[in-house]
Amino acid sequence: MYEPIRDKSVHNTVDGPTPDFPHRSREEELDIQLAGHLAALLAVTDELRAAQASADLDTAAERLAEQVGRLRGGRAPARAAMSGRRDRGTADLHRRAHALAGRALVVAASRADTAAAILAAERMDAHTAALEPRELASR
Repeated sequence: MYEPIRDKSVHNTVDGPTPDFPHRSREEELDIQLAGHLAALLAVTDELRAAQASADLDTAAERLAEQVGRLRGGRAPARAAMSGRRDRGTADLHRRAHALAGRALVVAASRADTAAAILAAERMDAHTAALEPRELASR
């Protein structure tokens, strides 16, 4: 009554125990994602450092670079050269940095990376504090 299946299943994408492409674990994917968010935050932090001198931003940039290096297996992140101050509004940069720090915080919490989560939360607080006086003055 029923005919046996003679062909390979079309739903099986892996032929045997060794797939044709490498697989990454969830932890590896989260590491890559977190390193990307922190590297983007580092780039915005470097832009802020170019626009305004601050010991807090210098320290934050070094800590971010350290975390990105740790997540990338010791490879240092690419950094923009500090070439004098640019005359540019910093409010948008602080908003971007705050959003990036928030994304990094979510991934760090998902990954249970306490050091990165604490750093991201501190950066969110710092960028919020940098924006508050400007936003209150504009009201």
